Amino acid sequence: MMEEVSITVAYDAHVINQISEEDIFASLVAVSRPKAAVPTKKLKKFEKEYHTLRESQLQQEDPIDRYQRENRRLQEASMRLEQENDDLAHELVTSKIALRNDLDQAEDKADVLNKELLNTKQRLVETEEEKRRQEEETAQLKEVFRRELEKAESEIKKTTAIIAEYKQICSQLSTRLEKQQASTKEELDIVKSKVMACERCREVFSKDGPLHIPAVTQDNRDSDVDEEKDSLKAQLRELELELAQTKLQLVEAKCKIQELEHQRGVLMNEVQAAKNSWFSKTLGSLKTSASSQPPSSPKEGQ
Repeated sequence: MMEEVSITVAYDAHVINQISEEDIFASLVAVSRPKAAVPTKKLKKFEKEYHTLRESQLQQEDPIDRYQRENRRLQEASMRLEQENDDLAHELVTSKIALRNDLDQAEDKADVLNKELLNTKQRLVETEEEKRRQEEETAQLKEVFRRELEKAESEIKKTTAIIAEYKQICSQLSTRLEKQQASTKEELDIVKSKVMACERCREVFSKDGPLHIPAVTQDNRDSDVDEEKDSLKAQLRELELELAQTKLQLVEAKCKIQELEHQRGVLMNEVQAAKNSWFSKTLGSLKTSASSQPPSSPKEGQ
């Protein structure tokens, strides 16, 4: 047991010395590493010498030490890999959670988009139906407008034709009237010429055409008519005066009747008040006054 402990201590010291020598050698190589101005051939030469020296040291090293060092290296690598595995597992879990959240959000968004899509489709169907209905209404309105337009055009044509016919008739009537006026004027001129040739008829007609009645006969007739008018006017004035007087008397009578009715109402109120005051006294005095006074006394007081 003591030998194993001493061997282990010796091995650890050897490993420490080995590591120290390697570190020293690495530092020396780093220090002695050529700068940018050193040729590449020398660098390759130093590298080759280093690898050769390293192999020789490994061959001289004890296999147990090498295996133990390799074991420690593998353990460190295993621990590092386990740590990396844990980190990756944690990252995987985190990624899964994030992906789950993203997936949930995406599903929610997909649901919202699906609902919006359904609503949009429904609105599209309704819009198409409304468009179709409006197109039908537009077609109907166009048809009605076309029929009304045709009807209006037909009425305009008929009215135009009627106006043209009336114009033609008026023109014909005007022509006939002018012809008749000319013919009548010719006949009147002939009659006037014949009348003017007669001495007795010459006084009745003048050259201008109006008829002249003798002045004496006309004055007599005018005087008779004036007398009749004056007589009728006088009678009319008398009747109007009588009617006005009758109306005035009627109004006065109505006013008198209203005044009498008012007085009668006032007196009736006074009598009723007196009766109430009288009945409020004593029943005995009422009987005494009723037996001593005649029944007509209330009327006389009125």
